[in-house]
Amino acid sequence: MASNALPGKFDVIVVGAGPAGSAAAYLLAKAGLKTLIIERGRGAGTKELFGGKIYAAPLREVWPELDKEAPIHRWVGRERISFVAGDRVSTVEFKLGRRVAFTTYLTEMAKWMAGKAVDAGAILVDEVRVDEIVVRDGKVVGVRSGPDIVEADVVIDAEGVNRMLLEKLGLAEKISPDQVALGVKEVINVGKKNIQEKLMLDDDEGMAWFMVGDVTNGLPGGGFLYTMKDTIALGLVLHVGKAYEAAKKGLLEKTVPQMVEALRTHNFFSKIWGDADVLEYGAHLTIEGGLRFMPRKLYMPGFLVVGDAAGFLLNTGYTIRGVDFAVYSGKLAAETVIEALNNGGPTGENLKRYEDKVKASFIYKELVKHRGIEKVMEDPLFFTKLPALLNTVFAKLYEADYEEPTLLEAVTSSLEESEISLSRFMIKMLSIMSKL
Repeated sequence: MASNALPGKFDVIVVGAGPAGSAAAYLLAKAGLKTLIIERGRGAGTKELFGGKIYAAPLREVWPELDKEAPIHRWVGRERISFVAGDRVSTVEFKLGRRVAFTTYLTEMAKWMAGKAVDAGAILVDEVRVDEIVVRDGKVVGVRSGPDIVEADVVIDAEGVNRMLLEKLGLAEKISPDQVALGVKEVINVGKKNIQEKLMLDDDEGMAWFMVGDVTNGLPGGGFLYTMKDTIALGLVLHVGKAYEAAKKGLLEKTVPQMVEALRTHNFFSKIWGDADVLEYGAHLTIEGGLRFMPRKLYMPGFLVVGDAAGFLLNTGYTIRGVDFAVYSGKLAAETVIEALNNGGPTGENLKRYEDKVKASFIYKELVKHRGIEKVMEDPLFFTKLPALLNTVFAKLYEADYEEPTLLEAVTSSLEESEISLSRFMIKMLSIMSKL
């Protein structure tokens, strides 16, 4: 990045053109501030792998035109959770009564978001890596890429989960395997008609489907399926730390690609897509336990942290919220910067208001409410014994040739076969429900 190719000093530099960075840049440029977005990938969205569900309401606060203009594939009308034990599958489905979230590929969504920022007046430069946040006299004054330094009154760090810049600043520790999960996704070319017929969906209706149990070979994590217009995003999320431990002990029976293939070819799920082509395959890291992942501070003089870099992602086991958290954090950061530049400058005291706004927002309240959910999700009972137990109960209820057991008999005999005491089971279920 040649500094002489850019028009002097900026009011704000945003590092990263993902949802958080683009939301902040859009609002800042719209307010008339000279805003630069620096993106490491080739164009906005090219590094994004997420293909899933996004909650709409927080995004509408930034882009009221979202429903009409954004690359929305389907509105989620069905939510499913399946517990898998071999060929047996127990499924719970909920039919939503209103439109809350939609499915899309983040490559498309991020491109749209960044395009809105550019249309508002922000400058986007891509294929540029920021090597360092430049600090002078305790204040952030810009960024360095190679030998070039570009200065700004404020730098907003939206670098994502691989937060090397934050580590260099001393605001975050090096990521440990226990703080992240590996997301692996395939895109299957099913066809619009087949998606709607096989899953009984209306024209623009979508489905978000989570799977727990054998799909991860007993490792903490789960499977997912999201319906797009004419494709399906299918994949797994695996806890990196637990997978590493299992591999060291020789307990990892399948590689990750083999696990994904086993899910795609599973007798129950594969009937949806048959022999349809796999168009894409990819993997990326995602956050486990947002509060544990948060930096020590979200600000310093001339500097704010937003999105995944700040730990703003929540996985409850039945839904994942990340894009809406990221966008809303970008909104709060932009508001704080505008207020600071109009009232004494981007001092530490002025920018601390961003952290205050975050802690008063739904983002932080949700992270606190579900604090410790990652520990529940690491419990082997949740991924091995519980799915097997549920399927054993249903097998006793529905696979009886002559005598039908009562529900209580089915549950108690299944618990005995699983070697789980009723009291331990109840305590564990109460623990899970309190965190979910």
